[in-house]
This record gives sequence, C-alpha cells and structure tokens, in this order.
Amino acid sequence: MDYNVVVIGAGSGGLVSAYICAVLKAKVALIEKHRMGGDCLNTGCVPSKALIRTATFLSHIKRHKEFGIASATSEFKFSEIMERVQRVIGKVAPHDSIERYTKLGVDCIEGEAKILSPQEVRVNGKVITTKNIIVATGGRPALPKIPGLEKIEVLHTDNVWDIREQPKRLVIVGGGPIGCELGQCFARLGTQVIQVQRSAQLLNREDNEVVEIMEERFREEGVDLRLNTKPLAVDVRDGKNFLTVEQDGKKSEIEFDRLLVAAGRTPNAAGFGLEELGVTLNAKGAIEVDEYARTEVKNIFACGDVTSPYQFTHMAAHQAWYCAVNALFQPLQKFKVDLTSIPWCTYTDPEIARVGYNEKEAKAKNIPYEVTTYPIDDLDRAIADEEDEGIVKVLTEPGKDKVLGVTICGYHAGDLLPEFVLARKYGLGLNKILGTIHMYPTMAEANKYVAGAWKKAHAPEGILNWVKKYNNFRRGKNGNTSTAV
Repeated sequence: MDYNVVVIGAGSGGLVSAYICAVLKAKVALIEKHRMGGDCLNTGCVPSKALIRTATFLSHIKRHKEFGIASATSEFKFSEIMERVQRVIGKVAPHDSIERYTKLGVDCIEGEAKILSPQEVRVNGKVITTKNIIVATGGRPALPKIPGLEKIEVLHTDNVWDIREQPKRLVIVGGGPIGCELGQCFARLGTQVIQVQRSAQLLNREDNEVVEIMEERFREEGVDLRLNTKPLAVDVRDGKNFLTVEQDGKKSEIEFDRLLVAAGRTPNAAGFGLEELGVTLNAKGAIEVDEYARTEVKNIFACGDVTSPYQFTHMAAHQAWYCAVNALFQPLQKFKVDLTSIPWCTYTDPEIARVGYNEKEAKAKNIPYEVTTYPIDDLDRAIADEEDEGIVKVLTEPGKDKVLGVTICGYHAGDLLPEFVLARKYGLGLNKILGTIHMYPTMAEANKYVAGAWKKAHAPEGILNWVKKYNNFRRGKNGNTSTAV
C-alpha cells in the first residue's frame, strides 16, 4: 500500500485525522479539492465570529450611556468590515495550511478524489493505494424548495462573505444558530433584518424560556421576528424583490434587497464513489457509521458534517480522533466514539450554550430530573459589566447532584460551560463544583452559585436541626452553660 490512511477533505475533521495519523508515525495523504481549512476557516466559524466581534463593538457604542459615557458615535464602511473578516481568515489560515501539514509529515494533494475500491483512490489521474480511507468531506448550505428562489441571487454561508455592499433590507429564512448569529450582526450594522421562522420560536432545540431572553434582545435591537411564518414564494416585479409568507393562515409580502437562507446544511456524501461500494446514506443524505466511526466497509471511516448529527467544528475534531486511531489500530484495538458530553454554543448576544439534556429533551425521553437555576442578574461581575441578564439552568438526577445537562444563557455563556462539560463527562457532581474555589469577581462564579442553590434546596434538615440544638447548648441558651475544652 502507498499509505496507511488516505483522508478525503481538509476541513476540521480531515485536518485532525491527518494530524493524528502523522503524530502516530503513519504514512498519510490528505486530499482537498477546494480550500484547506474547509467551511470552518473559510465560510463558517472564523468569518462569522470576526463579524460578530465588529457588530458587538458597535452595539457597545450604541449603549454608551449605560457605561457612563455622555456621547459616542461611530462611522464605518461595510466593505472595510468585510475586508477585515477576510484579513482574520488570512491570519488563521497558516494553522490549516499545506505548508504546516507537509512539515508534520502529511502528503497534501490538491485535487478531486474518487474512491475506486476500499483500497484505491484516484486523484489527478493517478491511483493511490491505502489500507484505510477517512471521509471528511463536510457539507454545504441547504436550499429550501421555495418557488421563485432561482429568480434571485440567494445569499448563504458560502457566499455572504463575498458581498461588499450592505443590504438595506435583509430577509433571513431560518431561525437556527446561523440565521440568528448573522441576523443580529446585520441588524447591529444598521441593516433592517426580517427573520422568517416556521416554528413558534428561534432555536427549536433550546428551552423556551432561555430562547425568550435572546428573542427579547433581538426585538430591542430592531430585528423583525416573523415566527410561525412559512415562506411560500419569491417574486421579482419592477426590479423589486418580494417574499410571500403565510402566518396564522394569512398571506402577506415582504419586500427585500437581499435574501439569506439559513436552513441547515446538506452532507457532501455523494458523487465520489461511496454509493458504488454500498455505503449507506441516511434519510438526510449523511453517511451512516457505527460506534467506531466505520461505514459498512470496515476500513472506510467518516467524521464531521458528512456524518454527524452535531454539525460543529469541535464535534468533527472529536470524531476525527476516533477515525484515526481506529483506522490505525483495528482489529488490535477499537475505540467507541463518546457522544455523551457534546457541548455547543450559539454566539448571539446573549449567547446560549448547552451540554447534555435540557428540559425539552428530558421530557421527550421520559428522563426523571430536577431543575436548579441561578439568575445572572444576581452576579456581581455581570452587574459591574452591565451584562446582568440571563440564567444558568442545571438538570440533575432527582435527589442527587449528578449533572444530566446544563443550559447557560448570558454573556460569554460558551466560556462558562466547559466546567459543566468536564463535570458531566467525568461524573463530577454539583458538590464538587461548589467545593471548588472560583475567583471573585468573575462570570464563572455563576457556576458555583447554581451549585449552591442546588445544595440549599437539598440541605439535610435533620442534621441542621441537631446542629442548631448543639449551637444553642454551646452558648448556654435556656440556662445551660458550656466551656470550650
């Protein structure tokens, strides 16, 4: 064989797979037909967070009076903001570059891969042989079947970063993480944003009262939320664009300059040879894998958006480790992919971060639970930062401190969550978190305080009553006297 492993796709999953294989001294090839870094670097996490940073800065200027500043204004060019996004991408790009991975010992090949057999891959007209194949081909924006959509240039996460003229009136179809993050960004930049969501709330998977905090902020910032609203058709008349929608049985039209679709992603699983080998795709077009990240063809593995129900960069990297070690060490040793403690965060303001079960999921799966909450408006650091809005919500086993799931809505929620991810993964209960020193004043104290709220609710009343009597005795109440020994 030419290689121990051939990795197809140089996004998050492919890069980590190739890296692990190289560290383990395997001969590995990494094939990428487009751009190193995949969606995360070029059209996903990196550019969106760069835009969020600028939009957040502008929002703080608008809130200047909250910080005791009498006057503050800003001027900007939208094109320069979008060029900054590209500059950030360029600064991160060396981490994912051909040069870096070549130095690590990876053979990087630019070209389109075609799997000919479980041991053969063709690229650039050459057939290379391999003991194992890891598919990490990612996904692409899903376009809903809306009549007339083909009449306009639709924006989505692949091309929105190319625009340099700011839309005056932007319709966003979709209320998931991508739609929410970009919607708030454009609103903060001064675009009139109309967000169309079929269901009754944004972020369907999250608990209602948590999302309500975010939705209220959106409305305060001028986002026009059209919930329970179905997009029906796009039309162009007299040079103007219209989206017909239906809400509560009534139809209406929304005029717009640009329309951005944020309706999920479609796996890139077809067209490069898997079908011919009998690899199964599920109803969503994703590659089916077993608990060891293997397809039916046991030396072909898959990771990332092409297979995962959790379409996150860190999830792709997590799966990639299992793909690499299982490819190199099976049948001597196999490792089951651990999906029990997958965290995620929607980087709106306020952020919503979660690990494990929330109430929606626990109820749907009939899992017994108790809820403990801590309001962030009680937290000193949040008050000092004028960010005292949100909640920490913890689900535990009834009568026990074992963490079943945590949802945090608030300032830097994503940075607060890892303590609970650690606790859930390694079985550390709320008592352990309560017994850990947290620096004052920090946002992380919210984790300790929610643990304290749980402890207070589960205080051992019998023991406390005995201690009360003991303390009364020690101070000589009711005529008794005591002397310390």
